[in-house]
Amino acid sequence: MRTLAVTQNITVDGSIEMLTDWFDPQAQGEADSAELLAETRRQDSRADALLLGRRTFEDFRGYWPEQTDDPTGITAYLDEVHKYVVSGTLDDPGWRNSTVIAGDPLAEVAALKAREGRDIVVTGSITLTHALIAAGLVDEYRLFVYPSVQGRGRRLFPDGCELPRLRLRECRPFPGDIAYQRYVPA
Repeated sequence: MRTLAVTQNITVDGSIEMLTDWFDPQAQGEADSAELLAETRRQDSRADALLLGRRTFEDFRGYWPEQTDDPTGITAYLDEVHKYVVSGTLDDPGWRNSTVIAGDPLAEVAALKAREGRDIVVTGSITLTHALIAAGLVDEYRLFVYPSVQGRGRRLFPDGCELPRLRLRECRPFPGDIAYQRYVPA
């Protein structure tokens, strides 16, 4: 079975919604972020599917294909990886290698996990992420923790969500005081 990994940029106080400027995707191309970019690329090489909610998909589609001089390689990766977008309203994704999941998203994701392949990564997509967590479909949490307290915004784990025990499998600091933490359910 494939690994479904929630990969999120997150503030110290747990927000994944970017309401302030604590995260800049293009900053990964800066010289002091080479290690962070290398980790991102290592994870990308282990994945062949990206799972997104409609809003995040539309944000990505409106931004990344327009980056013609992208030193991070994220544009090229996103153009090539197979993207699955969960939406009840989107008919034509308008981005190559994209498939709309219009049926029961949890059943479709479970079926996708059962297929042969590498990791499936979900990022952003807060509503979808919350549903995947509640359904017990998440195999790993890959968190890039930024040294910022936003004080508001939607969080990775919504109020009332309980995961009694997670196991830390990896923890690594990066320049800029960013920490990578990888957890699996116990």
